[in-house]
Amino acid sequence: MSCCGSGAELAALAAPDPREVLLVSRAIAGGLRQTDLSVPDVHCGACIRTVEKALGALDGVTWARVNLSTKRVTIKWRADRVPPPFVETLGNVGYEAHLFDVDGDAKDTTLSELIRALAVSGFAASNIMLLSVSVWSGAEPATRDLFHGISALIALPTLIYSGRVFFRSAWQALRHGRTNMDVPISLGVLLAFGMSLYETAIHGPHAYFDASVTLLFFLLIGRTLDHMMRERARVAVRGLARLAARGALVLQNDGAQTYLPVGEITPGMTIMLAAGERVPVDSQVAKGLSELDVSLVTGESVPQPALPGSVLRAGTLNLTGPLTITATASANDSFLAEMLRMMEAAEQGRSVYRRIADRAAGLYAPVVHLTAAITLVGWLIVSGDVHRAITIAVAVLIITCPCALGLAVPMVQVVAARRLFECGIMIKDGGALERLAEVDTVVFDKTGTLTLGNPRVIDAEKIDSATLTLAGAIAVHSRHPYSCALAAAVRAQAPIALDDVSEHPGCGMEARLGGSVLRLGRPEWALADTRGMDLDGSSVVLSRDGRCLADFRFEDRLRAGAAETVDALKRDGLAVEVVSGDREMPVRALASGMGVPYFAGVLPGGKAAHVVELAAAGKKVLMVGDGLNDTPALMAAHASMAPASAADVGRNAADLVFLREDLSAVSQAIVVSREAGHLVRQNLALAVGYNLVAVPIAIMGHVTPLVAAIAMSGSSIVVVANALRLRGRGKLDKPQDASASTPRMSVRMEPAE
Repeated sequence: MSCCGSGAELAALAAPDPREVLLVSRAIAGGLRQTDLSVPDVHCGACIRTVEKALGALDGVTWARVNLSTKRVTIKWRADRVPPPFVETLGNVGYEAHLFDVDGDAKDTTLSELIRALAVSGFAASNIMLLSVSVWSGAEPATRDLFHGISALIALPTLIYSGRVFFRSAWQALRHGRTNMDVPISLGVLLAFGMSLYETAIHGPHAYFDASVTLLFFLLIGRTLDHMMRERARVAVRGLARLAARGALVLQNDGAQTYLPVGEITPGMTIMLAAGERVPVDSQVAKGLSELDVSLVTGESVPQPALPGSVLRAGTLNLTGPLTITATASANDSFLAEMLRMMEAAEQGRSVYRRIADRAAGLYAPVVHLTAAITLVGWLIVSGDVHRAITIAVAVLIITCPCALGLAVPMVQVVAARRLFECGIMIKDGGALERLAEVDTVVFDKTGTLTLGNPRVIDAEKIDSATLTLAGAIAVHSRHPYSCALAAAVRAQAPIALDDVSEHPGCGMEARLGGSVLRLGRPEWALADTRGMDLDGSSVVLSRDGRCLADFRFEDRLRAGAAETVDALKRDGLAVEVVSGDREMPVRALASGMGVPYFAGVLPGGKAAHVVELAAAGKKVLMVGDGLNDTPALMAAHASMAPASAADVGRNAADLVFLREDLSAVSQAIVVSREAGHLVRQNLALAVGYNLVAVPIAIMGHVTPLVAAIAMSGSSIVVVANALRLRGRGKLDKPQDASASTPRMSVRMEPAE
């Protein structure tokens, strides 16, 4: 909606204390902090440019981006400075702003106002049109003047009530020395009404009360549809917000339990999580056994076990038993908050198409005003008829409204982001859709991307239960993947009293039991004598005083849909490679089975260098990876994807994040991005074609203000309807359950990645 009140008033009333701004902002990389503001008055490309330009000019601000769907502006500023006066600055350019807070249950007052205004204008337009029909049918002058007077009485309050949606915005823009799309709209409506009022006063034969009110009606239809479309994009964000716990029971140092709001929970706090409660922030299990519904993270419906040491994501549901957990992140830095930010950022990217549309919309107001002025002067010279010249100029003002152009790109990006979200794929930047559609090479990481990255003990049921239990008792003290696999293999672990448990990085775990020394780790370290041992096949051994008690081997499994996805990408003409930091043998086994080239033992810098080399060769690379060592390559690639299980840094670096285990998300995202690109180009062509056809016709005087209103609104509706086609183009394949017939790849696991 639009602003109300002067900039000085807004700045004085709404400005928060700098300490409050500092409190709600969060630290990000590069010595910066990020602050989010709600700016409810932005509604068009001109508003976006004004807000971003005003904030970008502040000392210390390095980046400002408006999200039109959520009416939110994200600002990055230098952490070593005092918080800049964000709210005061926006108030000075005519935009009310306040600190952003996600409220999933907030009532949509904007939609209510639009619907009321639409209803009033529709009722008035229908009644005025009935009176106009009587005039057109040949009413006597006295009757005609009476009907014109009644139409004026209906139109005036309608314009005051329903037109304020546009008038307020136009007035605020003009008083701050700028223009927006609502300025020529308001000018056209008021000119049509004023001209009609003059004709009525002098008993003229023509009046256009029907055109002014019907124009409002059609404009409000377009504005309401636009708002509802964006509201549909916000539904997913609000749905996620509802998954966030409002607070949690925190264990204090003195043993007391205190319920704290989720915003007050800090890393290191101990939380008592009852069965049936959602995890409030990213945490780690300290004590207790339970099962979790992690469908939010992985998309899988099968409950996952929660054991001491298990990592929990915010928003997941504790199902069966109470847990004592330790917070590892604050609410703003947790997984659920990150998902919210990614969904809200889907429209923030300044893509190539978006920049084209924004530049065109930026030229709109002066070009339209100049065109209308030239039309007015031209018709005055040609015909000498003031009434006709003004009528044609008003029609030009109305018909050239760039609503269709302004909706051409964001509507497609919003629909595409929603479609991807429904398939478990989060997009962080609308511009990523364009880059993804252009890729011709896909580079996959191995561990955690093509494979699950969760080793399992081979034939655990054939291992002596006492030995397996002993190994599990040692392994539970480590977070190494092999230790986790051993601990998970022990179903009913009897307590074993171990002494002096310690971990030797790169070697394994050591403990004492009675007078014996137990070691669980590499054979070269755990055994006194490795002669006769098959070191290539033995990943981990359990030894007592240097003698081997058990030899454990591990397997990794291909991620569900990995082989099918690689085949689909190759069929579509994309080059596929595997670049991994793992050892030669497992990488070769995987890549040869898929029929793709591979590079093994690659360090993080080498991965990024390889992506840069491909780019230098003219390739547009999609990098798919999950680990910290993939982050440089993700940032260097033309486009990037990561699974939700990826490291935090990897998820932040990626353009898209897929929540489900199935790797088919990669090919699905490429399909949607290419479809979205086609629709964007179609929308831009429709918007430009409309103006190329409609404007000359209006200038030549063949369009009345009423017809101009219908044509302008019709073009916007066509663009929105075309964008909605993206949701109806077939259904993306549903991810398969990873537990069902997933191809296995039994290899020696190495901790290289």
